Amino acid sequence: MTNTVARADQHAHMPSDVSGRPGFFDRFATAASGFASRAWFFALCVLLVVVWAPSYFVIGSVDTWQLIINTATTIVTFLMVALLQNSQTRADASVQDKLNAVAAALAALMEQQSENSSDLRDATKELRQAVGLEDREKSS
Repeated sequence: MTNTVARADQHAHMPSDVSGRPGFFDRFATAASGFASRAWFFALCVLLVVVWAPSYFVIGSVDTWQLIINTATTIVTFLMVALLQNSQTRADASVQDKLNAVAAALAALMEQQSENSSDLRDATKELRQAVGLEDREKSS
């Protein structure tokens, strides 16, 4: 392997670079995401609305009745957006790291095989530029 490829392998952020267990919030966000993505969570939300709808007759005031459901759904939505965004951001980063690993390995293989082919050297250069491998090597 050339020095460029060796440097990319040493400094690239790869899936194997991830170490240890995720923090408490990340584990909580993952669990909440799993909880919210189930059919029974949707059923629970429908049940909330079904229970809330006839509560008008107990509460009597339309404003208070609407305020209860608006407040409850706003709080749940606000918290779920934060938790789901955390899970989504971590999933996106994980996928990107895996794609970077595949691109780096492919570029290294292509570079190794490109000694006799200028077309393959050009394709390797194009691959590195397309996925930003050169930028990643320089920023490390």
